[in-house]
Amino acid sequence: MENVNKNRLFTASCVALLVTAMTFAIRARLETVFGPEGVGLTLEQIGWAFTPAFWGFTIAMIIGGPLVDSLGIKKITWMAFVTHAIGIIWTILAKDQTSLFIATLFVGIGNGMVEAALNPMIASMYTKNKTKMLNRFHVWFPGGIVIGSLVGWLVMDVMGLSWQIMVGVLFIPLIIYGFMFLGQNFPVTERVQMGVSNNKMLASLGKPLFIFMVLCMFLTAASELGTTQRIESLLKESVAVPLLVLAFINGIMALGRAFAGQVIHKLQPAGMLLFSAIFTFIGLWLLTITSGTMTFAAAAVFAVGVTFFWPTMLGFVAEYLPETGALGLSIMGGAGMLSVSVVLPVMGKLMDDANATEALRTMSILPAILIVAFIGLYVYMKNRKPKLEEA
Repeated sequence: MENVNKNRLFTASCVALLVTAMTFAIRARLETVFGPEGVGLTLEQIGWAFTPAFWGFTIAMIIGGPLVDSLGIKKITWMAFVTHAIGIIWTILAKDQTSLFIATLFVGIGNGMVEAALNPMIASMYTKNKTKMLNRFHVWFPGGIVIGSLVGWLVMDVMGLSWQIMVGVLFIPLIIYGFMFLGQNFPVTERVQMGVSNNKMLASLGKPLFIFMVLCMFLTAASELGTTQRIESLLKESVAVPLLVLAFINGIMALGRAFAGQVIHKLQPAGMLLFSAIFTFIGLWLLTITSGTMTFAAAAVFAVGVTFFWPTMLGFVAEYLPETGALGLSIMGGAGMLSVSVVLPVMGKLMDDANATEALRTMSILPAILIVAFIGLYVYMKNRKPKLEEA
């Protein structure tokens, strides 16, 4: 770790994740721009146009994961910067489903490369505080969604400016994180530090516990991101400005992740995941029966549920299955985003054929399954001690 400026790299990583998160919020606002009342796409067509954000993310992580060990974290980080830039420019020029699809693909690849490079970098820099620091890093995913939601609301709804200006705001954090990474020395991944061979890493990916966590990642990510990505359509009959509900949800998530370290010590990762599944299930059901200001109360319950899902799933693998390396973390993230690419058009179809309430009720099945799965995980892990210490 000599000549590695941990603080600067961590801060730059947070800004890079901020770009990733803002694209989610801004894309949610674009649903009305390209939807039936705008360009004229159906909600199902928009679902298909948005899917590359998730399977493009998956492809980038699955390819970028093993390349992080061989090419290094630095090169993968700069791949993220370039694809982010292309995706933002292409989004500004998008006019129909095809061009929106291509733009979303580049953004998705950039987002995936960010996670593929920076999750293992943080795990390698903070080996004694992985789950804690990954939660702090992932503060900037909900934090970025809050910022992106407010940008969308201010630029389009308050100031009445064009959606292209809203998308162009993404260049600000993009340039900042590019400048902060410029000229920096990057650490090697933890697997390289440990001297774990490729064969051992690949064998570790076949462990039942890792496979179980990948399957659960499909459901945790879909519960969180499938719901929030389509917030405009899901809540347009319940509240006047759904994007403010999105900002509210992610504000709670950001606060929760900022103080995750204390919660981790009390519940341990398996307990946190069970807690999250219960509250996510209750929150989704409450969203089906509330309207007006009570929608925010239901959204708060949902937010408490999904707050710790993503970083704790990654932290669990980094803590208990470190030999899976950067590829293991990439497979986890890729599985999560792949699941969202599947549920988006399904949700769109449900809303086209039925209504938003039916879509939310269907989504609530996912955390219900997770409650059962995480009870089993909690029982299995209760006698194992996590490797967590205070920073």
